[in-house]
Amino acid sequence: MPSDAGPSPLRVLVFGGALRAESANARLASLVARLIADAGATVDHAAMRDFAMPMYDGDMEVAEGLPPGALALRDRLERCDAFVISSPEYNGSVPGVLKNAIDWVSRVRPQPFKTKHAMLVSASPSLVGGNRGLWALRVPLEHLGTRVYPDMFSLANCYSAFAEDGTLIDSGLRERLAETVAGFLSLVEADVRYVCLERRWYEFLGDRTEAAITQRSEE
Repeated sequence: MPSDAGPSPLRVLVFGGALRAESANARLASLVARLIADAGATVDHAAMRDFAMPMYDGDMEVAEGLPPGALALRDRLERCDAFVISSPEYNGSVPGVLKNAIDWVSRVRPQPFKTKHAMLVSASPSLVGGNRGLWALRVPLEHLGTRVYPDMFSLANCYSAFAEDGTLIDSGLRERLAETVAGFLSLVEADVRYVCLERRWYEFLGDRTEAAITQRSEE
């Protein structure tokens, strides 16, 4: 008999890209997690410290395999339909700890980043809100096949942007973040439920479908 139960909720992994527990990006990740949960999705709210791992070392990988932190991130990525990273901007680019985690997890086969949906947000005391770091973060993720949502959210002057309850003080920013999260979830749901994005382009030389040395693959 057909089941009357509806589809299971979307599963979204959310974590901040900084190690400091009280970082502004941890606060922004918590706010985004709350918005996603309010929309009815299941949230896996993590912290960067949940994925502790040494700097990538090819000799270590050969001798010992992937470290537990990389495998933990792999497992949680595989269980989700999409993920959100709230990343600080370090010297105009990606924090080393976050890039290192991406490099380790990229060694897993099959590639866990491939075809996952991602939304990128940032918080920074600067006037650009960490936006330059998000553009840099898109590069390795898209190279690995991640579908990075076009609309990124960057929170400037972050030290004075949060209210005591963890929401944003500025009503315009609250509305924009809510709209960004809603649009992202709508896209993920459309793809997961209705397979509306069947043509998936990716360029990742470590995950080849043919024998060619360098190629752009389509599935």
